[in-house]
Amino acid sequence: MSTQIFVRLLPVLLIVVAAGFWFADAEKNGPWVARNLAPLVLLLLLSWVTLRLGNGNWSAAGWAWPLGTIGFAIPALGLSAYLHYAYLVNLNGMFTGVEEPARLFRYLPIYTIVAGGIGFAIGWIVGKRV
Repeated sequence: MSTQIFVRLLPVLLIVVAAGFWFADAEKNGPWVARNLAPLVLLLLLSWVTLRLGNGNWSAAGWAWPLGTIGFAIPALGLSAYLHYAYLVNLNGMFTGVEEPARLFRYLPIYTIVAGGIGFAIGWIVGKRV
């Protein structure tokens, strides 16, 4: 069972590690890199719990956990990746004329975790009704 969990968790782990390195590169190893890894760690933890409850299968324990995990991943990882990309390329001059544009990353993990929590709740509710 633990091998099956690891095999199914491996793609999530690879995405989390790749995103973590990319975030660190985009932030130029600034002071808030570790803080911005928190949503990624939570995503990995939620994925592990989902697989653990399903005995190594994503939906074996019902749809609430898988849909909740996806509901967390989309806003948490998506919003964070989008803002790191926007910062990296100065998307549409978003950071032009800003005194300290990297301060965006100071509170970004809070916003992404809250957005992910809302997504998790919506996915959980939908999963309970399926």
